[in-house]
Amino acid sequence: MKILFVTLSNIGDCILTLPVLDGLREKYPQAKITCLVPPGPKEIFTANPAVARVFIFDKHAKLQEKVKLFFSLSREEFDLVIDLRNSFFGAFLPAKKWNLFSGPLRRIPGKIKHMKDRHLYRALGRDYPLLRKYRSFNIKPQDDDYIEKILGPAAGKKLIVVAPGAKSRSKCWAKENFRLLCGRLAEEGNQIVLTGDKADQEACAYIRREGIIDLCGRTDLAQLGALLKRARLLISNDSAAMHLASYLNVPVAAIFGPTDEKKYGPWSDKNIVIKKEVFCRPCAKAQCRSLSLDCLEAIKPEDVLRQIEPLLKEQKDAALSLQNEIRNGFRRILVVRTDRLGDVILSTPAVKALRQAFPQSYIAMLVSSYAKDAVEGNPDLDAVLVFDKEAKDKGVFGSLKLAGELKQKQFDLAVILHPTVRVHLLMFIAGIPRRVGYDRKFDFLLTDRIPHVKQEGQKHESEYTLDLIRYLGVAPQSPALFVPVKQESEKWVEALFRQEGIGPKDKLLVIHPAASCISKIWPAERFALVADRLAQQYGFKVCIIAGPKDISKAELVSRSMQVPALNLAAKTTVSQLASLIKRAQLFISTDSGPVHIASAFSIPQVTIFGRSQAGLSPVRWGPQGERIRILHKEVGCTACLAHDCLREFACIKSITVEDVLEAAEELISGF
Repeated sequence: MKILFVTLSNIGDCILTLPVLDGLREKYPQAKITCLVPPGPKEIFTANPAVARVFIFDKHAKLQEKVKLFFSLSREEFDLVIDLRNSFFGAFLPAKKWNLFSGPLRRIPGKIKHMKDRHLYRALGRDYPLLRKYRSFNIKPQDDDYIEKILGPAAGKKLIVVAPGAKSRSKCWAKENFRLLCGRLAEEGNQIVLTGDKADQEACAYIRREGIIDLCGRTDLAQLGALLKRARLLISNDSAAMHLASYLNVPVAAIFGPTDEKKYGPWSDKNIVIKKEVFCRPCAKAQCRSLSLDCLEAIKPEDVLRQIEPLLKEQKDAALSLQNEIRNGFRRILVVRTDRLGDVILSTPAVKALRQAFPQSYIAMLVSSYAKDAVEGNPDLDAVLVFDKEAKDKGVFGSLKLAGELKQKQFDLAVILHPTVRVHLLMFIAGIPRRVGYDRKFDFLLTDRIPHVKQEGQKHESEYTLDLIRYLGVAPQSPALFVPVKQESEKWVEALFRQEGIGPKDKLLVIHPAASCISKIWPAERFALVADRLAQQYGFKVCIIAGPKDISKAELVSRSMQVPALNLAAKTTVSQLASLIKRAQLFISTDSGPVHIASAFSIPQVTIFGRSQAGLSPVRWGPQGERIRILHKEVGCTACLAHDCLREFACIKSITVEDVLEAAEELISGF
């Protein structure tokens, strides 16, 4: 029997048709198979001893040469023609076995998505043979010898092969991300090998560092196959290397942007697709309509590291369960928290829990403009959106415009961590199908409600926030807070310290004497006395911080001090404030947002609390961590009137200078 097998043009697409060739060889073991292939992937077939002849079809050839090729093939008198190109060869070449309902006329069921399976069904009317034999890709002994020689001492190690290229640039994850990823993997003791063709050499040269082997442009396809067979894992874009590893049944972690993983994803037994479900993917376009490739830019090295862990641990079931979890979960999630800075920071464990549960989902957070810095750069978020209710989004028209922008992003879940009428209206108008929040303030606009019991103050605010995540069936793994550190803010602090003569060995005391409500504010004169005593006794350099509304409070503390202090009130962004607090050896503050920044960095701190109302107490709002001291006294109030206090804020004033110094000295003794 004589069979003509007409395959596709690109190397990756061609590899997707190799299972058909395997199936033909299994069904017709005595057949003489001729392959008609383009110039690029011809190596796959010319090196295969099971292929009798190979004809090269160049679509750029002259018409005369194409006609000549057609008649040459006609004279072969094939019994069966399998044409996966839908070319004129399949349409017009005579064949003895020709079925009206085979080939391009065969209807492929909608449930068959992947191109490998579609090729199989179209050619053979059945699924991929259960017994994988890999007979249609030939790796010769000399290919193995070449790889062993070029790897040297690394040949005996379990390798992670990284292929940073792809035929289309729109499929390529940024080389900067690959560099960070490879560096992290190398630091963990993995042997990294870079591979690709000549077009990828610049990217590989950028990624390469000490200990990483660069084989880019130094292997042919058979040698690449020999390399992949040695790998514990391939990390790749949607590329020919990914499909070759899939055919050889090598574990694959594939980074996908605009292309559809259901059609073109990896197909080895152990694989994971790393993607972010931005609203416009998959588009399968060579040119991104937004010109920014958000689908790839949203994927961070941390996402890849998190998702390849089951594959590196060789936990097949874990990898598959992860894939199923992603497939059945929410694709685009919006976390909403539009109140104060500290509240947003206390919501970061909820963001972390969502990311761990839905690693491939696109997760954004909607916050106030002031709190943007506190979450921008958080690796668990793909985007930070701003609700600027005092300016851009002010009023009815501003809110409607924001709702329209949210609608365009096609979120399928909104998790509203702080209930307000305006936010509930926004989420409803934005048309987000699932809206989860608390049962108050126009809660009829939500699809899912849980009881609002925060005012009872039975547990910490971060735990109340996690209750919404638990409602979704997600089990949070860590209550740790997170505040991103930006390089530009780190450099700003370094420059400030040089200017102010604060050296690396100096101890830094940061004090924050302000708060959002007058009922939380400890007297400025007492802050000054504490700062003076600690500076004189322990040699602290003192820095005062406060927001734009609290400049006068900071100035009063500074004027009341005997030792000089650096007053940075209203002179820092939130990001700069984080970099400053991060360098402190001691932090003293009222109940306020910066307290939670200090907690995120595990800075020793003394926090002064006044009000004793359950929902406002330290149980709900206190700093978290081991090196903290919370000062709070009961003064016999039957009800707290907050800023309308009739007792001149006796609760906060009952805390003395000696109380704060004693708490600070307990922390200092542990330095």
